[in-house]
Amino acid sequence: MADVPLPRTQTEAPQYSDDEMLEAAPRPIIATPRSTARVAAPTVEGERKKSLIATLDIPLILVVSVLLGIGAMMVYSTTFYWSTLEWDSDSYMLGLHLRNMGVGAIALGLMLLIDYRIWKRFTVWMLLAAISFLIGVLLFGDRTFGARRALIAGSYQPGELAELVVVIYLAAWLGSKGTKVSSFFYGLLPFTLIVGVVGGLVVAQPDLSTALIIFISAGIMFFLAGADLRQLLAGAVIVLAVGIFVLQNLLPIYAQERVDSFQASITDLTQANWHTQQAVIAFMNGGWFGRGLGQGLQKFRALPAPHTDSIFAVIGEELGVLGAGFVVALYVAFAIRGFRIARRALDPFGALLAAGITIWVVTQALLNIAVMTALVPSSGMPLPYISYGGTSMVVLMAGAGLLMSIHRVSVRDSGTPERRQDATAYRSRGDGRARVPRAGRR
Repeated sequence: MADVPLPRTQTEAPQYSDDEMLEAAPRPIIATPRSTARVAAPTVEGERKKSLIATLDIPLILVVSVLLGIGAMMVYSTTFYWSTLEWDSDSYMLGLHLRNMGVGAIALGLMLLIDYRIWKRFTVWMLLAAISFLIGVLLFGDRTFGARRALIAGSYQPGELAELVVVIYLAAWLGSKGTKVSSFFYGLLPFTLIVGVVGGLVVAQPDLSTALIIFISAGIMFFLAGADLRQLLAGAVIVLAVGIFVLQNLLPIYAQERVDSFQASITDLTQANWHTQQAVIAFMNGGWFGRGLGQGLQKFRALPAPHTDSIFAVIGEELGVLGAGFVVALYVAFAIRGFRIARRALDPFGALLAAGITIWVVTQALLNIAVMTALVPSSGMPLPYISYGGTSMVVLMAGAGLLMSIHRVSVRDSGTPERRQDATAYRSRGDGRARVPRAGRR
């Protein structure tokens, strides 16, 4: 009985040799029959090849376009008299402004079409180039009104480009730090050195408004990246103390006079400087509905720089409170779209870059509006996409193109299954670490 084999049970798996298993295994399908519809592969390929129009942020394009249109209209309104006297053509300055807009449109288009993640490879070189130009303008720049801010006969202002370069560099640097941003030696100390060097070179020109934009934009980006709030407040106190010292001891007299006149105007508006008083008069003349396009009076030799720094006051006089309010609403819409793009970005670099560009543009607008309404001391700050400008216009439109590129890449790449998985892994949590998908989650 011991030599008789036991019968095979139904639950026992049959035993095969390796050769038998290979022969029994089903062969993979090499080709799909002609009658079978191919669905899966073309679907993914179709998602990858979304048209350019389908990936554009139409609301943001409309907002920027309307701002540019208002700017062209107001530049003509503020310069037609001057252009006629100087160049015997009422549209001479408008033509220069449209030329700058055309160069800016080319910059916007290039930034839109290029994947924004490419710039991450060149951030160090971009920062070094910006610092080199800032040093160069101090040594060889054109001196105007006691300041050295421009090169090449005033056509290029390195400080304007430095604003955008700092935003791009910090987005790449902070995005790669993760939780180390909250530490002193890996976060606050190098951040202070980077921003301090760039901002210090701008202050040395002197150009306080540009330096202030750099400090505010960088500080908010540092906070959004996960910086420790106590260290951030300590850094803000240090910057404020250094700023007061520089303002009182190292800057020209006119800067201190602006601060003194602003302090006096808090209780008595008639004690404000000439620029602020003329801006307030322009708003008073405009009322709710304005005097009418081109009918403003303050732009004729009373209001300083009506086509650049004071253009919002001209808007208030000619288009009234409603027109000025519409411009403010456009900047609010820009901020909403920018932060929405940042929230939907696929990686920390894109999120911080979108947030930084949005903060940079909106801060400029807020400071210009605050100066014209006597809420802060007077400073030379153009109104984004509206004021006449060369370097500022081109750089601002390049920044808008970067913002649109982040949206385009997010829409294009988040549609495919493998990109969705990458996006989940890239998006950062509140503690700065990468979010890891749960096991088995689809």
